[in-house]
Amino acid sequence: MMKVLIADKADAICEKVLKARGLEPVVKTGMKPDELKSCIGEYEAIIVRSATTLTADLVKAAAKLKAVARAGSGVDNIDVPSCTEKGVVVMNTPFGNTVSTGEHAVAMMMALARHIPQANASTHAGKWEKKKFEGVELTGKTLGVVGCGNIGAVVANRAMGLRMKVLVYDPVMTTERARELGVEMVTLDDLYSRADFITYHVVMRDTTKGMLNKAAIAKMKKGVRIINCARGGITVEADVKEALQSGQIAGFACDVFVKEPATEHIFFGMENVVVTPHIAASTKDAQITVARQAAEQIADFLLTGKMTHAVNGDDL
Repeated sequence: MMKVLIADKADAICEKVLKARGLEPVVKTGMKPDELKSCIGEYEAIIVRSATTLTADLVKAAAKLKAVARAGSGVDNIDVPSCTEKGVVVMNTPFGNTVSTGEHAVAMMMALARHIPQANASTHAGKWEKKKFEGVELTGKTLGVVGCGNIGAVVANRAMGLRMKVLVYDPVMTTERARELGVEMVTLDDLYSRADFITYHVVMRDTTKGMLNKAAIAKMKKGVRIINCARGGITVEADVKEALQSGQIAGFACDVFVKEPATEHIFFGMENVVVTPHIAASTKDAQITVARQAAEQIADFLLTGKMTHAVNGDDL
């Protein structure tokens, strides 16, 4: 019986699906790299979320490994080139948490517009600071969506329902897709100069690392409000803090950080910042979906050779 390691916390449906398909799931979460290295050679497949990082060293030690599934969309915690070199297929579940992540970005945008977290904390403290928390309406405002894949499209759709004008920058988007979504395709500089709110939905790669930096912020409207529910690494955090202090950025909301877990941070304590602990995809609905999909992908590949959403499938 082939063994599958579930290395990160996943919904119980993951184990159930694997067992039903005749595989042996083993749940070992929270392992240190050395612990994982000592046992990784026992498994034909591994399922991870974002907590476990599969480095080249770990992949090399995985003697039996045939497949890795990411219960989520981003695979930057997996050394894909090393997997490819070893002949290990890497699959993700790009649609499982799309709605949850998109809705979280919209919630963050509303929180920025109306100072909801700050007003909540103030009211719980017995204060009644009505004048302090004057916000802005979303209706009639312009939202810039940087990266309009599955999640960006959800955000754009919800924003138009709020009567916002939506600008999109996405190098691979077609005019047909933009027309279908009802958005305006623009250059990144144009988006920066026109948007009242900007939300990022890009993957982490060399071209996006640090893209939210001092130079980019200088091109934006004074008083812009920015949301990052994508990856912490796209933000130069010191540049954002400086712009928050100067008023160039009126508010910043982020669910992701350069270094996680972020138990101390330069954003903490700033009144114009809303932060959450990487929970955009953390809904019961999304976790059930991605856990089931990851298990089914692993089972299909190990038992039949079928690859679904293989990020390195063309290179194997």
